[in-house]
Amino acid sequence: MTYRITGLAPEPFAALFTLDDAALAQCNAQRVTASADKGFPCRVSLTDASAGERLILLHHTSHDVATPYRSAYAIYVREAAAEAADYIDALPPVFEGRPLGMRGFGNDGLLKDARLALPGQADAAIRDLFANAQIAYIHAHNAAHGCFAARVDRHEGTAA
Repeated sequence: MTYRITGLAPEPFAALFTLDDAALAQCNAQRVTASADKGFPCRVSLTDASAGERLILLHHTSHDVATPYRSAYAIYVREAAAEAADYIDALPPVFEGRPLGMRGFGNDGLLKDARLALPGQADAAIRDLFANAQIAYIHAHNAAHGCFAARVDRHEGTAA
C-alpha cells in the first residue's frame, strides 16, 4: 500500500500577494515575514519558510464537507511557492519534528479513526490508519496549534 501527500494548489492564493494590507484584512488574511527558519509551514510547498521570507497567513477551509467535520483554520502560504508539493510514500519536510494529529475520513466526510503521531511516527500512523478499509483519506494537523498540515490519500502504484 502506498500513499500520496500533496500540498495545496498555489493558484487560489496567488492574487493575495498583490493585495495591500487593508484588502488582505477584508479577506481575513495578513502579510507575514518569517522570523525564523522553522515555524512558518507553507501548505503549498510543504516546507517551512526561511527567515525573511514573505508569506500570507489566511483562514482556509481544509475539510469542505457537508458534515459536522467541516473544518477551517489559519494556514501559511509562501509567496515563492510555485507548485503543489507531491510526495509518494515519503514525508514532507513540514512533518519533521512536529507532533501531528492524523484524522482518517471516509468517502462520506465522516471521521472513522484518528492517531497522534509524535515526531518520527507519521509514516506508521498513516499506514495504520489506511489498514482500515473505511478510511479514504487522512488530514494531518499540527497537534499543538491544530492547523491543517496536508492531505494524505491512498495511492495506487509504486513510489516515485
